[in-house]
Amino acid sequence: MVKGPGLYFDIGKKARDLLYKDYQSDHKFTVTTYTSTGVAITSTGIKKGELFLADVSTQLKNKNITTDIKVDTNSNLLTTVTVDEPAPGLKTIFSFIVPDQRSGKVELQYQHEYAGISTSIGLTANPIVNFSGVIGNNVVSLGTDLAFDTASGNFNKLNAGLSYTQSDLIASLTVNDKGDTLNASYYHIVSPLTSTAVGAELSHSFSSNENTLTIGTQHALDPLTSVKARVNNYGRASALIQHEWRPKSLFTISGEVDTRAIEKSAKIGLALALKP
Repeated sequence: MVKGPGLYFDIGKKARDLLYKDYQSDHKFTVTTYTSTGVAITSTGIKKGELFLADVSTQLKNKNITTDIKVDTNSNLLTTVTVDEPAPGLKTIFSFIVPDQRSGKVELQYQHEYAGISTSIGLTANPIVNFSGVIGNNVVSLGTDLAFDTASGNFNKLNAGLSYTQSDLIASLTVNDKGDTLNASYYHIVSPLTSTAVGAELSHSFSSNENTLTIGTQHALDPLTSVKARVNNYGRASALIQHEWRPKSLFTISGEVDTRAIEKSAKIGLALALKP
Protein backbone atom coordinates (compact mmCIF):
# COMPACT_ATOMS: atom_id res chain seq x y z
CA MET A 1 0.00 0.00 0.00
CA VAL A 2 1.15 3.53 -0.71
CA LYS A 3 1.85 5.91 2.14
CA GLY A 4 -0.83 8.44 2.86
CA PRO A 5 -3.46 9.37 5.45
CA GLY A 6 -4.47 5.73 5.93
CA LEU A 7 -8.00 4.61 6.76
CA TYR A 8 -10.42 6.15 9.26
CA PHE A 9 -9.64 3.45 11.84
CA ASP A 10 -6.04 4.68 11.88
CA ILE A 11 -7.07 8.01 13.43
CA GLY A 12 -5.97 7.83 17.08
CA LYS A 13 -4.85 4.19 16.76
CA LYS A 14 -1.38 4.75 18.23
CA ALA A 15 -2.84 6.25 21.41
CA ARG A 16 -5.49 3.50 21.68
CA ASP A 17 -2.86 0.77 21.32
CA LEU A 18 -0.69 2.34 24.03
CA LEU A 19 -3.60 2.78 26.45
CA TYR A 20 -5.62 -0.39 25.86
CA LYS A 21 -3.80 -3.04 23.80
CA ASP A 22 -2.68 -6.22 25.66
CA TYR A 23 -4.44 -5.21 28.91
CA GLN A 24 -6.80 -7.95 30.08
CA SER A 25 -8.19 -9.54 33.22
CA ASP A 26 -8.71 -13.00 31.73
CA HIS A 27 -6.41 -15.96 31.15
CA LYS A 28 -5.60 -16.49 27.47
CA PHE A 29 -3.55 -19.21 25.78
CA THR A 30 -2.75 -19.21 22.05
CA VAL A 31 -0.78 -21.79 20.06
CA THR A 32 0.06 -21.44 16.37
CA THR A 33 1.47 -24.26 14.24
CA TYR A 34 2.28 -24.54 10.54
CA THR A 35 1.77 -27.51 8.24
CA SER A 36 4.29 -28.59 5.62
CA THR A 37 2.23 -26.76 2.98
CA GLY A 38 2.39 -23.48 4.92
CA VAL A 39 -1.14 -23.51 6.39
CA ALA A 40 -1.25 -21.75 9.78
CA ILE A 41 -3.46 -23.33 12.48
CA THR A 42 -4.12 -21.31 15.63
CA SER A 43 -5.89 -22.61 18.75
CA THR A 44 -7.04 -20.10 21.36
CA GLY A 45 -8.52 -20.65 24.81
CA ILE A 46 -9.83 -17.91 27.12
CA LYS A 47 -10.93 -18.39 30.73
CA LYS A 48 -13.39 -15.71 31.88
CA GLY A 49 -14.17 -16.50 35.50
CA GLU A 50 -15.90 -19.89 35.42
CA LEU A 51 -16.51 -19.67 31.67
CA PHE A 52 -14.08 -21.16 29.18
CA LEU A 53 -14.17 -20.11 25.52
CA ALA A 54 -12.12 -21.61 22.71
CA ASP A 55 -11.72 -21.35 18.97
CA VAL A 56 -9.60 -22.86 16.22
CA SER A 57 -8.62 -20.85 13.15
CA THR A 58 -6.84 -21.73 9.93
CA GLN A 59 -5.09 -19.33 7.58
CA LEU A 60 -4.12 -20.20 4.03
CA LYS A 61 -2.18 -17.84 1.75
CA ASN A 62 -1.97 -18.25 -2.00
CA LYS A 63 -0.20 -15.39 -3.77
CA ASN A 64 -2.25 -12.29 -2.88
CA ILE A 65 -5.29 -14.21 -1.55
CA THR A 66 -5.59 -14.97 2.18
CA THR A 67 -8.35 -17.24 3.50
CA ASP A 68 -9.13 -17.30 7.25
CA ILE A 69 -11.53 -19.87 8.72
CA LYS A 70 -12.42 -19.87 12.44
CA VAL A 71 -14.65 -22.20 14.46
CA ASP A 72 -15.65 -21.25 18.02
CA THR A 73 -17.26 -23.08 20.95
CA ASN A 74 -20.73 -21.98 19.78
CA SER A 75 -20.23 -23.89 16.51
CA ASN A 76 -20.05 -20.68 14.50
CA LEU A 77 -17.94 -20.83 11.36
CA LEU A 78 -16.41 -17.50 10.36
CA THR A 79 -14.81 -17.31 6.93
CA THR A 80 -12.89 -14.30 5.64
CA VAL A 81 -11.31 -14.07 2.19
CA THR A 82 -8.93 -11.16 1.58
CA VAL A 83 -7.59 -10.23 -1.84
CA ASP A 84 -4.64 -7.87 -1.43
CA GLU A 85 -4.05 -5.39 -4.24
CA PRO A 86 -5.98 -6.84 -7.20
CA ALA A 87 -5.27 -3.29 -8.39
CA PRO A 88 -2.73 -0.82 -6.94
CA GLY A 89 -3.86 0.42 -3.52
CA LEU A 90 -7.00 -1.78 -3.46
CA LYS A 91 -7.98 -4.52 -1.02
CA THR A 92 -11.14 -6.66 -1.18
CA ILE A 93 -12.54 -8.50 1.86
CA PHE A 94 -15.43 -10.98 1.80
CA SER A 95 -16.70 -12.47 5.06
CA PHE A 96 -19.65 -14.52 6.35
CA ILE A 97 -20.65 -16.56 9.39
CA VAL A 98 -22.37 -19.94 9.24
CA PRO A 99 -25.20 -20.52 10.22
CA ASP A 100 -26.07 -16.78 10.26
CA GLN A 101 -27.37 -16.28 6.72
CA ARG A 102 -27.50 -12.48 7.13
CA SER A 103 -23.85 -12.09 8.13
CA GLY A 104 -22.36 -11.96 4.63
CA LYS A 105 -20.46 -8.76 3.88
CA VAL A 106 -18.24 -7.39 1.13
CA GLU A 107 -15.72 -4.67 1.92
CA LEU A 108 -13.47 -2.62 -0.37
CA GLN A 109 -10.49 -0.64 0.88
CA TYR A 110 -8.56 1.81 -1.25
CA GLN A 111 -5.50 3.77 -0.13
CA HIS A 112 -4.02 6.60 -2.14
CA GLU A 113 -1.27 9.10 -1.42
CA TYR A 114 -3.89 11.68 -0.45
CA ALA A 115 -6.96 9.58 0.43
CA GLY A 116 -8.11 6.41 2.14
CA ILE A 117 -11.55 4.91 1.52
CA SER A 118 -13.29 1.90 3.03
CA THR A 119 -16.83 0.83 2.14
CA SER A 120 -18.79 -2.31 2.95
CA ILE A 121 -22.28 -3.62 2.30
CA GLY A 122 -24.17 -6.52 3.86
CA LEU A 123 -25.36 -9.28 1.54
CA THR A 124 -29.04 -9.05 2.54
CA ALA A 125 -32.22 -7.66 1.00
CA ASN A 126 -32.02 -4.56 3.24
CA PRO A 127 -28.33 -4.23 4.02
CA ILE A 128 -26.39 -1.89 6.27
CA VAL A 129 -24.00 0.19 4.20
CA ASN A 130 -20.79 1.40 5.83
CA PHE A 131 -18.57 4.11 4.41
CA SER A 132 -15.47 5.78 5.78
CA GLY A 133 -13.20 8.19 4.00
CA VAL A 134 -10.06 10.12 4.89
CA ILE A 135 -8.38 12.88 2.92
CA GLY A 136 -5.04 14.53 3.62
CA ASN A 137 -1.43 13.43 3.70
CA ASN A 138 1.12 11.97 6.13
CA VAL A 139 0.80 15.05 8.38
CA VAL A 140 -2.84 16.18 8.46
CA SER A 141 -5.91 14.09 7.69
CA LEU A 142 -9.65 14.61 7.99
CA GLY A 143 -12.20 11.82 7.77
CA THR A 144 -15.72 10.57 8.40
CA ASP A 145 -17.26 7.20 9.28
CA LEU A 146 -20.90 6.46 8.40
CA ALA A 147 -23.28 3.51 8.64
CA PHE A 148 -26.69 3.64 6.92
CA ASP A 149 -29.48 1.13 7.56
CA THR A 150 -31.44 0.76 4.34
CA ALA A 151 -34.27 -1.04 6.18
CA SER A 152 -35.06 1.85 8.54
CA GLY A 153 -33.58 4.66 6.47
CA ASN A 154 -31.54 5.88 9.44
CA PHE A 155 -27.86 6.44 10.08
CA ASN A 156 -26.67 3.98 12.73
CA LYS A 157 -23.25 5.61 12.87
CA LEU A 158 -22.15 9.15 12.14
CA ASN A 159 -18.58 9.96 13.18
CA ALA A 160 -15.87 12.41 12.12
CA GLY A 161 -12.19 12.74 12.95
CA LEU A 162 -9.09 14.88 12.54
CA SER A 163 -5.48 13.75 12.92
CA TYR A 164 -2.14 15.58 13.08
CA THR A 165 1.08 13.58 12.77
CA GLN A 166 4.74 14.49 13.24
CA SER A 167 7.83 12.32 13.55
CA ASP A 168 7.49 12.03 17.34
CA LEU A 169 3.84 12.84 18.09
CA ILE A 170 0.31 12.15 16.93
CA ALA A 171 -2.74 14.15 18.03
CA SER A 172 -6.32 13.36 17.04
CA LEU A 173 -9.84 14.63 17.64
CA THR A 174 -12.97 12.59 16.90
CA VAL A 175 -16.72 13.16 17.28
CA ASN A 176 -18.65 9.90 17.81
CA ASP A 177 -22.11 8.61 18.69
CA LYS A 178 -23.85 11.02 16.31
CA GLY A 179 -22.18 14.00 17.94
CA ASP A 180 -22.74 12.96 21.56
CA THR A 181 -19.14 11.99 22.37
CA LEU A 182 -15.98 14.01 21.83
CA ASN A 183 -12.63 12.21 22.05
CA ALA A 184 -9.19 13.83 22.05
CA SER A 185 -6.04 11.70 22.10
CA TYR A 186 -2.30 12.36 22.18
CA TYR A 187 0.66 10.06 21.56
CA HIS A 188 4.26 11.20 22.02
CA ILE A 189 7.50 9.27 21.49
CA VAL A 190 9.92 10.25 24.26
CA SER A 191 12.84 7.98 23.34
CA PRO A 192 12.90 5.85 20.16
CA LEU A 193 15.88 3.82 21.43
CA THR A 194 13.89 2.42 24.38
CA SER A 195 10.44 2.64 22.73
CA THR A 196 9.44 5.02 25.51
CA ALA A 197 6.18 6.83 24.80
CA VAL A 198 3.37 8.56 26.64
CA GLY A 199 -0.25 8.88 25.65
CA ALA A 200 -3.55 10.31 26.83
CA GLU A 201 -7.20 10.19 25.86
CA LEU A 202 -9.95 12.54 27.03
CA SER A 203 -13.55 11.59 26.33
CA HIS A 204 -16.52 13.89 26.98
CA SER A 205 -20.17 12.84 26.80
CA PHE A 206 -22.53 15.74 26.08
CA SER A 207 -25.65 13.82 27.14
CA SER A 208 -24.31 12.86 30.60
CA ASN A 209 -21.77 15.70 30.91
CA GLU A 210 -19.16 13.17 32.06
CA ASN A 211 -15.44 13.28 31.34
CA THR A 212 -13.08 10.30 31.23
CA LEU A 213 -9.34 10.94 31.18
CA THR A 214 -6.87 8.10 30.70
CA ILE A 215 -3.11 8.57 30.64
CA GLY A 216 -0.46 5.92 30.07
CA THR A 217 3.14 5.17 29.21
CA GLN A 218 5.26 2.37 27.78
CA HIS A 219 8.97 1.55 28.02
CA ALA A 220 11.24 -1.24 26.78
CA LEU A 221 13.41 -2.64 29.59
CA ASP A 222 15.46 -4.52 27.00
CA PRO A 223 14.94 -5.64 23.37
CA LEU A 224 12.70 -8.51 24.53
CA THR A 225 10.85 -7.05 27.54
CA SER A 226 8.48 -4.10 27.71
CA VAL A 227 6.28 -2.57 30.40
CA LYS A 228 3.16 -0.41 30.21
CA ALA A 229 1.06 1.46 32.77
CA ARG A 230 -2.09 3.55 32.72
CA VAL A 231 -4.50 5.29 35.09
CA ASN A 232 -7.80 7.10 34.62
CA ASN A 233 -9.64 9.79 36.58
CA TYR A 234 -11.87 7.15 38.22
CA GLY A 235 -8.87 5.75 40.07
CA ARG A 236 -8.40 2.57 38.04
CA ALA A 237 -4.70 1.86 37.63
CA SER A 238 -3.30 -0.88 35.39
CA ALA A 239 0.13 -2.21 34.50
CA LEU A 240 1.56 -5.00 32.39
CA ILE A 241 4.86 -6.60 31.52
CA GLN A 242 5.40 -8.48 28.26
CA HIS A 243 8.36 -10.69 27.44
CA GLU A 244 9.27 -12.27 24.10
CA TRP A 245 10.99 -15.40 25.37
CA ARG A 246 11.47 -16.71 21.84
CA PRO A 247 10.77 -15.14 18.42
CA LYS A 248 7.05 -14.31 18.09
CA SER A 249 6.24 -16.12 21.37
CA LEU A 250 5.01 -13.71 24.02
CA PHE A 251 4.19 -13.98 27.72
CA THR A 252 2.11 -11.14 29.17
CA ILE A 253 0.95 -10.53 32.73
CA SER A 254 -1.29 -7.58 33.51
CA GLY A 255 -3.10 -6.29 36.57
CA GLU A 256 -5.67 -3.67 37.48
CA VAL A 257 -6.52 -2.16 40.85
CA ASP A 258 -9.17 0.32 41.94
CA THR A 259 -7.27 2.88 44.00
CA ARG A 260 -10.54 4.20 45.43
CA ALA A 261 -11.45 0.76 46.76
CA ILE A 262 -8.05 -0.68 47.57
CA GLU A 263 -9.62 -3.36 49.78
CA LYS A 264 -10.97 -5.09 46.67
CA SER A 265 -8.87 -7.76 45.03
CA ALA A 266 -6.76 -6.75 42.06
CA LYS A 267 -7.65 -8.17 38.65
CA ILE A 268 -4.84 -10.27 37.20
CA GLY A 269 -4.67 -11.40 33.59
CA LEU A 270 -2.27 -13.81 31.91
CA ALA A 271 -1.66 -14.33 28.18
CA LEU A 272 0.66 -16.83 26.53
CA ALA A 273 1.15 -16.88 22.75
CA LEU A 274 3.30 -19.62 21.21
CA LYS A 275 4.53 -19.54 17.63
CA PRO A 276 7.18 -21.76 16.01
